[in-house]
Amino acid sequence: MAGRIEDYALIGDMQAAALVCDDGTVDWLCLPRFDSHAVFAALLGTDEHGFWRLGPAFPEGEQPPKSSRRTYRGDSLILESEWDMPRGTVRVTDFMPPRDGAPQLIRIVEGVSGRVPMRSALRMRFSYGRITPWVHKVDNRTVAVAGPDSVWLDTDADTYGEDLTTYSDFTISPGERIAFTISWQPSHNQPPALPDPEGSLEATEDFWREWVGQCTYHGPYREAVIRSLITLKALTYAPTGGIVAAPTTSLPEHIGGVRNWDYRYTWLRDAAITLSSLLRTGYREEARAWREWLLRAVAGDPENLQIMYGIAGERELGETDLDWLPGYEGSRPVRAGNGAADQLQLDVYGEVTEALHLAHMTGLARNDYASLLQLKLIRYLEENWNRPDEGIWEVRGPSRHFVHSKVMCWVAVDRTIKLIEAGDADGPLEQWRELRDDIHRDVCEKGYDRERNTFTQSYGSKELDAALLLIPQVGFLPPDDKRVIGTIEAIQRELSTPDGFILRYPTEGSDAGVDGLPGDEGAFLACSFWMADDLAMIGRVDEARQLFEKLLALRNDLGLLAEEWDSRLQRQVGNFPQAFSHVPLIDTALRLTASGAYGG
Repeated sequence: MAGRIEDYALIGDMQAAALVCDDGTVDWLCLPRFDSHAVFAALLGTDEHGFWRLGPAFPEGEQPPKSSRRTYRGDSLILESEWDMPRGTVRVTDFMPPRDGAPQLIRIVEGVSGRVPMRSALRMRFSYGRITPWVHKVDNRTVAVAGPDSVWLDTDADTYGEDLTTYSDFTISPGERIAFTISWQPSHNQPPALPDPEGSLEATEDFWREWVGQCTYHGPYREAVIRSLITLKALTYAPTGGIVAAPTTSLPEHIGGVRNWDYRYTWLRDAAITLSSLLRTGYREEARAWREWLLRAVAGDPENLQIMYGIAGERELGETDLDWLPGYEGSRPVRAGNGAADQLQLDVYGEVTEALHLAHMTGLARNDYASLLQLKLIRYLEENWNRPDEGIWEVRGPSRHFVHSKVMCWVAVDRTIKLIEAGDADGPLEQWRELRDDIHRDVCEKGYDRERNTFTQSYGSKELDAALLLIPQVGFLPPDDKRVIGTIEAIQRELSTPDGFILRYPTEGSDAGVDGLPGDEGAFLACSFWMADDLAMIGRVDEARQLFEKLLALRNDLGLLAEEWDSRLQRQVGNFPQAFSHVPLIDTALRLTASGAYGG
């Protein structure tokens, strides 16, 4: 059985990523890209679906021992796990070097004290655990081949095959180092170059040291901010600048339920807010690369803007069920692809425009097509802002006039007006000022419940929605407006969990709720960070800091967050690690630091 979601560590090379459990098992790895078929899929099934366990040997029939401690090496994505065993202590260093050739996952075993018996068990299964490859030796190297894929294992340790698994049993002594490397290569190509584990380790550490050195944030929450920034960088697809929402699919929002989605794609919303956080902490190159990705993905067709694309800008992301996988703790279906790609979500226009505006305001070199795209997006919104849509949460029920969507349409028009006013674009200024006023008036008249003094999820509804917390943050209304304060207090009252975190919106258990799906879900971590932001903005800074630090305490031992927190089970749920959780962590840290609202 896979570990708890928070038991996993992330390693990656900015093109693919692996999850390593605290018992030394790699249960998830897609190669050669984030969105490729998995080579190890035990995370969503069983050991039969592929894994790589490397750690102290243990008796047959028992569970592998969990590491005594683990950490990332400094500010990097190099994982170090140590086991204190009866016969001594051993360390395993796991990493994926930034790619220069074939993608690699390298694991280095090092003896710390005593003599510790070790075992590597490598079971490769292609196509999400469905295909057993042909494993054989070629010039002292082990290779697994099936169809278009081949994975090569290189190690100085002796290996043998048994039960369709490649094993290595050895004893490690103090000072000894034994490396294992797997490399992916198209099966029709020549074998990948022999790896250099020690040289790759040094280069990987140098890469992360140099990258982290660019960070301009030096406040009291630096450790949490840096770890979140590293995570966001790890979720960036280096060749194109696209940013995945998470490196996993179908980790459930409700254990045993159907709320299981594939997040290995670039949501314009998630990528835009990620870009904003990177810009505010000094990372302009990532912003430039994402802007270029956006222009390529949208191309000359902004009227058909999708909410998400493939990491190279692909548009076809059809959703299928992987019905041979039993799912994480029985959570089915397991999905590949995402049918929400075809939804209308008007808020995306606001997030994209806000990101382009911020890039421009922070001095990113002007791109004339980026300005032209912004103008085209507003011309589309002129005719379409008043349509019902599926909203920020991608409901699978009926379309509605979501208040947050309308607010973000207002943002798109407002930021474009500012671009024109600054003399950096030409457009019908008075006409769009009138449009901005029309949207604002419409939201305040139709999306506000005067009796309860709160904005609502959609026009005419009684439900609340935590996305309304963004109203003061985007400047739609000032923080001291009574309607803003009333909305914040209503969400605290009606959407808080017993431990003080924030749900996205009401769900209905076994009945289909406002999102058209049965089942409940955990507290949405991004919404909880938004609440902390809002509390700080309305002057309740001590309360904001306390909530923020409670949220920091939910991170796993390596500083990572999934999408949600299950208050009933007291565990993380949803895809992991989740950009949409780490971005608001950074934003809230910056806001609290600027306000001086932190302890110590």
